[in-house]
Amino acid sequence: QVRLVESGGGLVQAGGSLRLSCAASGRTFSDYVMGWFRQAPGKEREFVAAIKWYGGSTYYSDSVKGRFTISRVNVNTVYLQMNSLKPEDTAVYYCAAGGPRSGIATISDGYNYWGQGTQVTVSS
Repeated sequence: QVRLVESGGGLVQAGGSLRLSCAASGRTFSDYVMGWFRQAPGKEREFVAAIKWYGGSTYYSDSVKGRFTISRVNVNTVYLQMNSLKPEDTAVYYCAAGGPRSGIATISDGYNYWGQGTQVTVSS
């Protein structure tokens, strides 16, 4: 059974940093793309960042480019380092796994598995 478990969310002041973690288990993800999405109250879920497990290619939304960094370590952990946080970054952040695939997807339909989400709140 595939499981994705996020951690690392919390409350931070604007300009601060947080690192989200996603622990993946239940299968080999070497041929998968791992992504982070977020959903703010009253808004649709939006793509944040993604990384190809094999090769490490990354892709970011324009809203976080230059501030967030996605990375993968060992065989089952993905990080999202978030710097220079803004109040508009406040949302529930979800880890997702999509595959097997060779290309990065930026829409929810491109992902098969989802975590339960972790809340990030940025105060002004």
